[in-house]
Amino acid sequence: MMRGRRRLLVAAGVVTFATAFAATGAAGTAQASTAAPAEAVLGALPALSPSSALPARAAVPARATGYAPFTAPGKTLKLGAKGSAVKALQARLKELGYVPGSIDGRYGGATQMAVWAFQKVQGITPTSTIAARTWRALENPRAPKVLVPRGKANRVEVNLTKQVMVLYRGGVPVLISHISSGSGIPYTEWATWNGKRQRFSGSARTPTGDYRTTWRVKGWHRSYLGQLYNPIFFNGGIALHGALSVPLYPASHGCVRLPMSVAEILPGMLGTGVPVHVRGAFRR
Repeated sequence: MMRGRRRLLVAAGVVTFATAFAATGAAGTAQASTAAPAEAVLGALPALSPSSALPARAAVPARATGYAPFTAPGKTLKLGAKGSAVKALQARLKELGYVPGSIDGRYGGATQMAVWAFQKVQGITPTSTIAARTWRALENPRAPKVLVPRGKANRVEVNLTKQVMVLYRGGVPVLISHISSGSGIPYTEWATWNGKRQRFSGSARTPTGDYRTTWRVKGWHRSYLGQLYNPIFFNGGIALHGALSVPLYPASHGCVRLPMSVAEILPGMLGTGVPVHVRGAFRR
């Protein structure tokens, strides 16, 4: 019985969150250092360690029994649109665990990135236009594919194939984000580091595997391959972090780039020592 309930919780749904714009980043193997380089408004939820239980105040609403009903406005929306239909879109995305920015009825960059994440999870080719197929999916959404069915209740799953990150708390996906991972294109960069101009090179890959969150930096962190916002490291110098460019393709030196608003709230939700599972491969 408990096992069946747990499966229901995992498949059932997600909680809500806010704001996004974009991101840059870096990480990979560098010739000048043995360590890989570093890359990477909710507020009230505390960070959880792997053994922490989901606190009562953060309990998942009707998600345990399924998604709340939603009737789509049906109006075609494009980036820059304003009005009640945009507000309904934002509220639904937030309810499902995506990060559309403020629920202000303005279709901007943060909402676009939440739309991309949602469309990718639903198997829809990402686009900024909200038309019939996306509205139908919002009425009958599917949960993100579980990459590690026997994973810890509190964990992060990074799907390189879909370019999506999912944060699970208490076995429930509570935050789902668009990402941009390592480009896979070997790089050579020159940068002034420790007072000397040095050459750094690597494979620009985000390795698959099972890791755990380690150290982090609050605010902007300068690495020798770029600026990382609120990085949370999980594999040497590879981090989840905010950046100013998070395109619809892998573009980093190896880290997992996140929209800025996601990176703003993630440190308050993700503790140290939490499992991070990276799976898949992006096909160009």
